[in-house]
Amino acid sequence: MVYRNGERLSEPYVLHDGGYNPYRDNFPAVPTSAGGNVTAVWGGEITYHIQDGELVVPPDRYFVMGDNRDVSYDSRYWGFVPREHIIGRPMFIYWSFETPHDQYKKTSVGERVQFLFKVILHFFDQTRWRRSFQMVS
Repeated sequence: MVYRNGERLSEPYVLHDGGYNPYRDNFPAVPTSAGGNVTAVWGGEITYHIQDGELVVPPDRYFVMGDNRDVSYDSRYWGFVPREHIIGRPMFIYWSFETPHDQYKKTSVGERVQFLFKVILHFFDQTRWRRSFQMVS
């Protein structure tokens, strides 16, 4: 679950890969030693940012999630991003398509061609229109 300014975000579009990962799925309750690819610096620093079981992001720092949060190494693994390291911002979401939760695992040429035909066939009924062409402020 993602919280922004204390409010839980409603994200019905989030798909989970089905595999349970204690560190990833119960962050920050599970110690970094169970996280696998956690950097040594973040492993030593994270405890200073946990208050009442919640991770508190300091001013001028950002907690960054990958675009595929179940299989992304992101701030859960390497920590906060300083504001001065952010050099751009998104302008809009140009297209958002309903994708099977395990699509990223399908890498053969046949599977990719099959998915391309699915996109062509279901472009109108599986595009998430409420999210597409949305300006980001």
